[in-house]
Amino acid sequence: MTGFVDALRARTEAMVDELASLVENESPSADIEAITRCAKAVEEVVSDHLPGTPERLTVDGHPHLLWRFGATSAPSKVALVGHFDTVWPLGTLARWPFEVDGDRATGPGAFDMKGGIVQGVHALSLLDDLDGIELLLTSDEEIGSLSSRGVIEDVARRVGAALILEPSAGGALKTARKGTSMYRIVIGGRAAHAGLEPEKGANALEELAHQVLALAAIADTAAGTTVTPTVATAGTVTNVVPAAAVADVDVRASTAEEQVRVDEQIRRLKPVVDGTTVTVEGGPNRPPLDAASSAGLLARAQELGRALGLGPLGGVHVGGGSDGNFTAGVGTPTLDGLGPVGDGAHAEGEYLVVPAMAERAALVAALVDELRR
Repeated sequence: MTGFVDALRARTEAMVDELASLVENESPSADIEAITRCAKAVEEVVSDHLPGTPERLTVDGHPHLLWRFGATSAPSKVALVGHFDTVWPLGTLARWPFEVDGDRATGPGAFDMKGGIVQGVHALSLLDDLDGIELLLTSDEEIGSLSSRGVIEDVARRVGAALILEPSAGGALKTARKGTSMYRIVIGGRAAHAGLEPEKGANALEELAHQVLALAAIADTAAGTTVTPTVATAGTVTNVVPAAAVADVDVRASTAEEQVRVDEQIRRLKPVVDGTTVTVEGGPNRPPLDAASSAGLLARAQELGRALGLGPLGGVHVGGGSDGNFTAGVGTPTLDGLGPVGDGAHAEGEYLVVPAMAERAALVAALVDELRR
């Protein structure tokens, strides 16, 4: 174990080259053609370092890749979980190409989370025995893992621990995450000429404004519960009373009880403007990842980090969800944030710290090595 860091530092240039190859295969979650191309690039990187071929699990057009090392009849002990889809649309590379500037590597999806894939693959390649290890890489995490959730939960139920290759939070591991819910508020109204006879219409946009204010009242700052309208559309042209309006709503909650409370209150929304209707679509997506799910693994990681000479490792509670919410949700001990050190996830200019790639990969290798025994 003590040689893991040195061995991986010698591979830093290769890891950066592989990261570039993945970043340059743009992979917005909803673009099936693009994520299918990226899946092939991911397979090439993995095949350069690890034996076997993945199970290609396609659900609703989304390709997910699962490697099960050793005899599949033997019990699985630990799974590494990550995703290769990103929030960045095709064409982002044209204005923001992959680049290494000093100790930083930047590019769309470099930090969240293609760097985690590269680090995880190199970590596994150091182990002389991969029996009982699974590696799952999915392609729809950024849009709620709607097609991959069943796959993720099946893997989690087979293993004794799940290690999530999502980026760290300022170097800290992610020991708890809020649960996420996703809603769409659909308003029905009635069109009319906005200048001649607006009174004959039922303004869906006006109704949406009332609903946005009602949604804000459902949030609970003290409990850490956020209810955030994010994307809205309404109307057709400027001289017609809008007959329809839609708003997407992002909800984050630290407890399952808060998710239920918010869900019940959102479903009780009623129209205010005469002649309009309110329909609520969606609901809870990811359950909260409770700190109790990660406590034992965090203690192991901290001990191994000290043995590797990596310095102190902290743990933090974050608002964003990940597939670790699902693995913890079925009762599997889960530690998240084992991917890159860096900053700026989902923001233009996201970056990872290149010298830390070897250190974090060594930590993953040491954790897997201990958990598989």
